[in-house]
Amino acid sequence: MREKKSKERDWNAYMERALVLAAEAEKAGDVPVGALVVDLDGNIIAEAKNERELQKDPTAHAEVLAIKQASKKLESWRLTGCTLVVTLEPCVMCAGALSLSRIDRIVFGAYDKRAGATSSIYEVHNDTRLNHTMIVEPGVLEESCSKILIDFFKSKRK
Repeated sequence: MREKKSKERDWNAYMERALVLAAEAEKAGDVPVGALVVDLDGNIIAEAKNERELQKDPTAHAEVLAIKQASKKLESWRLTGCTLVVTLEPCVMCAGALSLSRIDRIVFGAYDKRAGATSSIYEVHNDTRLNHTMIVEPGVLEESCSKILIDFFKSKRK
């Protein structure tokens, strides 16, 4: 399994920013997920939150929107050297998009036991049948990332 903790960078501050974006998604009535794309120098080059409800689009996940923004900024679909920081483990669609974007690393907070595609159910990032593999660093600020999701879904069940 290609999971490791980074010695090069402390991802907590980036995850805290992703949590702010997740809270914004929640205020807009969407599942609270936030994502950032960080370049090799540690600059945030893209940030997004879930917008499925806002856009009425099932593909408007924070990860996909962040990938699109980063690609525009870099004027390339290849995000080699970049890291995606996201509050929730990517799903199959997002993991596939991350692989296709050639992103180097995925850093996530909360595990997704029902749909996670980079640790929990699937390991898309490790599938050597694909032409790109990625490093995954799970569990960054896991408790905070899980709590915002748990609280959101509890409020929906009331």
